[in-house]
Amino acid sequence: MLESKPWLDVYPEEIPATLEYSSDPVQSCLQKSAEKFPEKSAIHFMGKEWTYKQLYEDALNFAGYLQGTLAISKGDRVAIMLPNTPQAVISYFAILLAGGIVVQTNPLYTERELEYQMKDSGAKAIITLDILYPRVSKVMPKTELQHIIVTAIKDFLPFPKNLVYPFIQKKQYGIVVKVKHEGNNHLLTEILKSNPQKVTAYNSDAEEDVALLQYTGGTTGSPKGVMLTHKNLIANTEMSEKWLYKCKPGEGSVLGIIPFFHVYGMTTVMILSIKMAYKMILLPKFDALTTLKTIEKQRPTLFPGAPTIYIGLLNHPDMKKYDLSSIEACISGSAPLPIEVQQKFEEVTGGQLVEGYGLTEASPVTHSNFLWDAPKVKGSIGVPYPDTDAKILSMDTSEPIPIGEIGEIVVKGPQIMKGYWNRPEDTKEVLRDGWLYTGDLGYMDEQGYFYVVDRKKDMIIAGGFNIYPREIEEVLYEHPDVLEAVAAGIPDPYRGETVKAYIVLKEGSRITADEINEYARKYLAAYKAPRLYEFRPELPKTAVGKILRRMLVEEEIQKIEEESKKHA
Repeated sequence: MLESKPWLDVYPEEIPATLEYSSDPVQSCLQKSAEKFPEKSAIHFMGKEWTYKQLYEDALNFAGYLQGTLAISKGDRVAIMLPNTPQAVISYFAILLAGGIVVQTNPLYTERELEYQMKDSGAKAIITLDILYPRVSKVMPKTELQHIIVTAIKDFLPFPKNLVYPFIQKKQYGIVVKVKHEGNNHLLTEILKSNPQKVTAYNSDAEEDVALLQYTGGTTGSPKGVMLTHKNLIANTEMSEKWLYKCKPGEGSVLGIIPFFHVYGMTTVMILSIKMAYKMILLPKFDALTTLKTIEKQRPTLFPGAPTIYIGLLNHPDMKKYDLSSIEACISGSAPLPIEVQQKFEEVTGGQLVEGYGLTEASPVTHSNFLWDAPKVKGSIGVPYPDTDAKILSMDTSEPIPIGEIGEIVVKGPQIMKGYWNRPEDTKEVLRDGWLYTGDLGYMDEQGYFYVVDRKKDMIIAGGFNIYPREIEEVLYEHPDVLEAVAAGIPDPYRGETVKAYIVLKEGSRITADEINEYARKYLAAYKAPRLYEFRPELPKTAVGKILRRMLVEEEIQKIEEESKKHA
């Protein structure tokens, strides 16, 4: 039974089992780094750099404007709808300094999605890009939004890129948006040029005060606002810092591709970088060639990412032309990391790439493989972080089950959310006696390493057999012609569900579905092997590169419904 913590026996001696956590709010990380490393570079963005002193001064200036001119007070929600840019970092810390709660918003949201999130959160103001202004302004009258703060990518680019970029933007998006600094519209450049207003300090309670409303993806229903406190975020950041014990404050740099509007990028790139006084090398979106060039030129030491990012780099035709040897450590999250991808990336960089695990509701990291000085188990999500407990419960009885058996992963620790915003019933469903019921299926081995087999909702039941998509995907990824693969259960009148594989082939491949099927059946039991295959040029993904299996299933259901209407 899973009553002990066997994983503590495999911890390297440098990682303590329990930590003393700071009771300071998240924004104190920036203040402390600015005091200790004022002239150190905090951000590199497309050739321009900001020191910690500059970053803190800009955040303070903006915080004063939020408090003074926009009347933002403690607990007010302020949304950020930006890609990874200096403005996103400045805005995040400014909101917290002003006493507000950050609402992270995906810049790809449609009007409908944006309206839902603004209504649900009750945000009073939003910081967004000029090209997104038309979308936000249409939504504004239907929500509690009172102010729109507008910025542009060009505003923070070096000369002459700042002059060239508007032409590139017009060609790419077909629009030029001009907003004046008046009324309910505010320009960030004007705010930062204005005379700083005094920031009024407020009483903070790191344990109780919410720092962030982070909305879950909504793949299984309406998105819910996860309430993460200052303590949640600080605890998870400090756990991550201990995990990276070979990394010294003020001596490293982090490649920031994972979006900050996703909690994984926000914690493991933005807050961790600020806390450790590292340089953040920001890229507003993932492009394989740009990323390869950036790594060679800027030489980042840490590279948190997602499997699709590492796959994209490994399969770029010019990958071998670039020096990636600066990378010392990568923790992959957001989706399962194929073993083949892990091995190849480590060969190319000479650094360590390990799989971790987490959820929005856990700030987000709960488990990771060790980077150094301890066993790294391929195919495993690793072991729980310091002060993090985890166990496997029976799906039928919710009782602990023996080692090696599959059940639901539940976790507990100081990084676990306060609850869902305005959703007490949903909170009760997933938070029980301090334990977070993840909805993920997995098992633990005798050493305390955990393995995720799939989400409870993604498990395929075909002909009475339980089939886990990840097991199928691991086999498909090992095929030399497969670039990306996802398996899903689609409705079947005889078996209940049947397994379908969606595959993106590597460039130039001519392999057929029959050949892939023959290969899969060598390594999978007959009931697990896909019955159907579909080749696609690309797979639907979230902004962080997680493949949207549910979207593929919904497409299949729609096809079946349309077909049945024809024959009705």
